[in-house]
Amino acid sequence: MSVSFGVIVFPGSNCDHDAYHVARHVMGQEARFIWHKEPRVGDVDVVIVPGGFSYGDYLRAGAIARFSPVMKDVVRFARDGGLVIGICNGFQILCESGLLPGALMRNASLRFACKDVHLRVEQAETPFTNALTPGQVVRIPIAHGEGNYYASEEVLDRLEANGQVVFRYCDAGGNVTPEANPNGSARNIAGIVNERRNVLGMMPHPERCAEAILGNEDGALLFRSLVRHFVEAQV
Repeated sequence: MSVSFGVIVFPGSNCDHDAYHVARHVMGQEARFIWHKEPRVGDVDVVIVPGGFSYGDYLRAGAIARFSPVMKDVVRFARDGGLVIGICNGFQILCESGLLPGALMRNASLRFACKDVHLRVEQAETPFTNALTPGQVVRIPIAHGEGNYYASEEVLDRLEANGQVVFRYCDAGGNVTPEANPNGSARNIAGIVNERRNVLGMMPHPERCAEAILGNEDGALLFRSLVRHFVEAQV
């Protein structure tokens, strides 16, 4: 079977083509762009809310994109059980839209961070991570100025108890340390899912490291997980 990916495009998106390329040309699946003014996401299996600087990050990252016409249907799609992945600015938009708890603030350094980081896989039993294993360390690039994940202690405790923390920043050996945290995120959190596990938000960019020509294919594991999820659902 073929999995259909829909990639949202906002004014200021700059990773939409990367996500489309991985879904269509690396994974060999169906993919199409969805302009932010469209009222419906259409007949897709997965919605990708990509990275970039939607609406120039005016007010705060993701705050204006949250009111784009298409986002009302993205929320509907997610609440109906559809799979949604928000990457970097997409993570920020999903938090602003209420699909994920917490918020993304300015990096603790107050500087834009652009480099490879290591992530420890905390949860492999999600549609986005079933091709990975708990404790596995992957190398994924980041590029953000507002990636500092914040939530109240109560919310953080609930995320931990429910197994909703999917990725943490760590060193190459899998050790979760303050030094491995590139932006000050609470508890080194790099990615979370909602309670139903059908919405993932993450700051690092798996679409930027999904093929051998780039020297790193770790990001392909997330896309491979999504394809596997639908293939196994058909068995």
